[in-house]
Amino acid sequence: MQTAQRFSLKSQHGISLIGLILSLGVIVLIAMLAMKVVPTVIEYTSIRKAIGVAKTGGTTVNEIQNAFDKQAEVGYITSIAGKDLMITRDNGNIEVSFSYQKKIPLFGPATLLLEYEGTTAKSGVSAKKPE
Repeated sequence: MQTAQRFSLKSQHGISLIGLILSLGVIVLIAMLAMKVVPTVIEYTSIRKAIGVAKTGGTTVNEIQNAFDKQAEVGYITSIAGKDLMITRDNGNIEVSFSYQKKIPLFGPATLLLEYEGTTAKSGVSAKKPE
């Protein structure tokens, strides 16, 4: 009887309390990071959609900027405005590009810097703002 009981105790496996606490800590840190990053990614996808609509909404730079500003107001876009768009002509086609940086404070002096850019160009290459 004693050998059967000893055998069943030795074959048990699991996670220790310290392992559980550390695992939960890592999961909480990842979840907190995701809660800060996901809204910026959603805004980025909204901007990409808005530049597509703005491109079809006008033929001049001012018309495209105003169309983007209207889309930004509806889509709760706050990171860029119509004046921040790079609007170029490529073989008679109007292409709209954007790029911006988003700083997310994490803790103390640590921040996360995300650089977003997008374009309506078929090549996928964004126009750069002159510096």
